[in-house]
Amino acid sequence: MNIKKAGLLLFFILLLAGSQAQQLLRGTIRDEKNIPIPHARVFVKNNTELRAQADVNGVYEMWLFEGEYFLVFSSVGYNDRESYVVINPGGMTRDIQLFPTKFEELENVNIVVKKSNPGREIMLEVVRKRDQINPWNVPHSVDVYIKASEKITRTGKSKKKDDEVPSGREVEDPFEAEKQKQLDLTNDMNLVEVQIQRNFAPTNKVKEFRNAYTKRGSDKQLYYTTTAKSNFNFFQNLLHLDDLHQSPVSSPISTPGILSYKYRLEAQYEENGQKIHKIKIIPRNTATTTLSGYIYVIDSIWLIQKLELTMEKGNLLSYDYFTIQQEYEQQGDTLCVLKNQTLIYGNKFKDEISACKTEATYSNYNFKPQFSSKFFGNEVAITTEEAYERDTSFWSTARKTSLTEEESRFIILKDSLRDRMNRKEYLDSIDAVFNKVTFWKIAWFGVDHRNRETRTQWTINSIAASARPIYIAGPRAAPGFSYFKKWKNERYLDTYSELSYGFLNQDIKGRTSWRYRYDPFHLGTVGASFSHDFDAIRSYDAISQIFKRSNFIEATSLGIYYDYELFNGFYINPEFKFTERRNLTGYKFVELLDNALNNDSPTKFEPYQAAIAEITLSYTPRQKYMREPYRKVVLGSRWPTFYTFYEKGIPKVFGSDVNHDYILFGIRQTFKIGTLGTSNYHIKTGTFLNSKQLKDADMKFNRRSDPIWFSNPLYSFQGLDSTLPSKKIIYEGHFIHHDNGAIINKLPFMKKTGIGLVFGAGALYVSEYKWQHYEILGGLERNFKFSKRRLRIGIYGVLSDGNNIKPTATWKVSFAVLDDRSMKWNF
Repeated sequence: MNIKKAGLLLFFILLLAGSQAQQLLRGTIRDEKNIPIPHARVFVKNNTELRAQADVNGVYEMWLFEGEYFLVFSSVGYNDRESYVVINPGGMTRDIQLFPTKFEELENVNIVVKKSNPGREIMLEVVRKRDQINPWNVPHSVDVYIKASEKITRTGKSKKKDDEVPSGREVEDPFEAEKQKQLDLTNDMNLVEVQIQRNFAPTNKVKEFRNAYTKRGSDKQLYYTTTAKSNFNFFQNLLHLDDLHQSPVSSPISTPGILSYKYRLEAQYEENGQKIHKIKIIPRNTATTTLSGYIYVIDSIWLIQKLELTMEKGNLLSYDYFTIQQEYEQQGDTLCVLKNQTLIYGNKFKDEISACKTEATYSNYNFKPQFSSKFFGNEVAITTEEAYERDTSFWSTARKTSLTEEESRFIILKDSLRDRMNRKEYLDSIDAVFNKVTFWKIAWFGVDHRNRETRTQWTINSIAASARPIYIAGPRAAPGFSYFKKWKNERYLDTYSELSYGFLNQDIKGRTSWRYRYDPFHLGTVGASFSHDFDAIRSYDAISQIFKRSNFIEATSLGIYYDYELFNGFYINPEFKFTERRNLTGYKFVELLDNALNNDSPTKFEPYQAAIAEITLSYTPRQKYMREPYRKVVLGSRWPTFYTFYEKGIPKVFGSDVNHDYILFGIRQTFKIGTLGTSNYHIKTGTFLNSKQLKDADMKFNRRSDPIWFSNPLYSFQGLDSTLPSKKIIYEGHFIHHDNGAIINKLPFMKKTGIGLVFGAGALYVSEYKWQHYEILGGLERNFKFSKRRLRIGIYGVLSDGNNIKPTATWKVSFAVLDDRSMKWNF
């Protein structure tokens, strides 16, 4: 093995398993108030290559050989500190405390500062008092009223002019135009009102009670209808707005912010007997600082009166623009209390402009709440059952922000339509239209039938959906039928059945599956399935291999499964399946394209039965969630997900001919590295504990790579040229990092392109063949609008190496769609 290969192999072995000769040094870096310092740095003095960066909780880890070291701990805005450590077998823990840099020293750090910069001097005074005036440093409860609205402006050829009259027809109703305007208003506006009691305690502990939530229209495009997900606290160093912005946002009211932004005094004026300084905020480098706008400061007492800040477009997940306005009231000269918050944001689509505005009013502060020791936890929000049943009389007293004339008219029209549309006669007429059988439903869309009274719906597949022109063993027709019923308490029953006929072999096959969600809050689900159909030996393989004839068998299967969350973040999924497997001897095949596709012959084997039991356990510590009346909304966790999978081939049960045991362990996580981007990793290892009677269909395969297509790099490789079945232990690791513009935007003109940098690595060791594979990748990605979704297109270069291949370079492309619910990409 040459030096290059040995070096790469050593790197990935360290990545996946650590080094036997090194010991772990870990600890927490805190400030003078024992608050963790996110992303602080630590390195070995005189050997800066040995370094690490703390996570968002100030926790760092370093692998060092045994011996003596001088460590240097540092963070922007704090004095460096040295510490002497001795690394012995078993590792050690070393916590450290950093103290803020004196403001006189901080002033000297600024590069190219004019001799007189009143704006910066004023902000230095504000930052000096930041911890004192920060309302989120004090436990409190507060009532919050939120009004979020969306105004839709339709453009293009489909929009009619107000005075347009259809050709050849006179206006019979003189009020027709006004009626049409009212109807358009109900379709071109959405409005949500929310009433919340918000409870808060340092650091960032939140629990809200949503007492009212009224939605008129759709809330899909509306942001900040709950305070549990996002907190626009500009008195902290970084704002973590994961459902809004791809990277943490650096605050201009912080010690690091003094180095990241320029401050210019724009104006001074008197208001209510106080002198106000209007400070313009200018980012020094838009690659890492993403805010611009104004902060208004009260002279002498240095409290924030209000702020108006706009986010740079590049890292917004789904919006084209986003502006935050906050107004504070001052309690004496010691605390800024948030009074009003307005968010202005929106999107422009092909023929539609969406302009949104969320107004939040905070009232009835209590800065001496009595929270019990267990009041705050993983449950960050609770919505009462009656919250969705509030009427106009409730909002007439609970509403804290005046409605515009247009909003008032919209509510009246929408409520009137709701009352009319909820009448049985109207619903029956709507269902009659929905249930009507048409040519296009039969040919393309499918025939649906809905019954609102029983909350059921069934569908028969269309001709297009039933056609299987290209299929194993020739073309088939597969008509299907689905049935869905949902109860008011979020329970549901979902079934699908299909019968297929093969024209070439004149054979009949089919399948049916049933799923019942009986406990929505704990995702409690039971299911059963039966099928007599073709099956794949390698269901997860490269696209060039999965459709080969040798990969298919015939199987008759009966299966049952169960899903449940035993406690918060801990999920269990047992499953049992009994299958009779047969080869495809005797079947006819369409062989017209065999040479072009390099197809092969079916695998030959004696028919056999297989009884297989599986169980998957997964656990995500400290999983945050919101409690709805009948369900649970998971918000995620800063901790990784640990999982294990066990499969048992049970011999002799119902004549079963298999006998094997397989176990797999894995860990995966997504995390942000300050403002430097988002990282993902996935590490797993698995092996057969017993393979006495192990069939091909139960083997575990290491998937070969697709040509051209960049498959999910957290679950597959891009340069693996073989499919490797294995009975012995395998080790597999993946890592990928998206810079979210933090690195590439430092190049001239790159910010305007919207292009992001991505890089990663992967490694595989299959002990059965002593097969080593490792690869590194790098690429460019850009987000585009796709209808009303976000599409990410990427192009990547991959360099692969190993002990069974020569160094190989390839190019790949990928397409990914942003998940509207989680606001996350698949990798």
